[in-house]
Amino acid sequence: MKKLFRIRFFGSQSDNLKSKIQKRPRRRKWAGLLSIIVALTFAFGGAVAEAQQPGKIFRIGYLDGGTASGIATVLLDAFRHELSKLRWIEGKNITIEYRFAEQKFDRLPELAAELVRQKVDLIVVNSVASASAAKSATTTIPIVMAAGSDPVAAGLIASLARPGGNVTGLSGLASELNTKRLEVLKDAVPKLVRVGLLRQPEAVWDSIFN
Repeated sequence: MKKLFRIRFFGSQSDNLKSKIQKRPRRRKWAGLLSIIVALTFAFGGAVAEAQQPGKIFRIGYLDGGTASGIATVLLDAFRHELSKLRWIEGKNITIEYRFAEQKFDRLPELAAELVRQKVDLIVVNSVASASAAKSATTTIPIVMAAGSDPVAAGLIASLARPGGNVTGLSGLASELNTKRLEVLKDAVPKLVRVGLLRQPEAVWDSIFN
């Protein structure tokens, strides 16, 4: 499991306008995709073969720049549920080490290093910032991104087609979709001339969503 990880899987997601009613199915879909990637990571990393060892329990590190409450609770519940459907059950054949930076993003490198010292078999991250901290802490432990904008621009992977290294997962490709969003908005409002954008300060936005 500690050998260099080179599974060539990097999915992307796009968002479109959906009602609030559909948010829960989308979370389930996200959790299902993430669980499949984690399962494949275990498989290609040799964990499936090693799992045949009696009593062997694998450790997943979860690194999040936010807090343990709110949306994280919902997403983690869905993630654990989908993992259990793939026969990876917390407390039975896997344990999960949770680390939350509580919005103090300068703590991410410290928390990532702590997970490496705990000798986890895999690290799940929820943003480019978390992934960067994890990658700086290890080049051998597989890192699975649950979300992020542009992992290529962030220097996490060489390309979407051939990531290389020890990082894989999902990318929202948010910045690449901005032009398309404006096109859709223009189609919906043909007389549109000026568009306003309200967002978090750059540093906060990048830390949370990138």
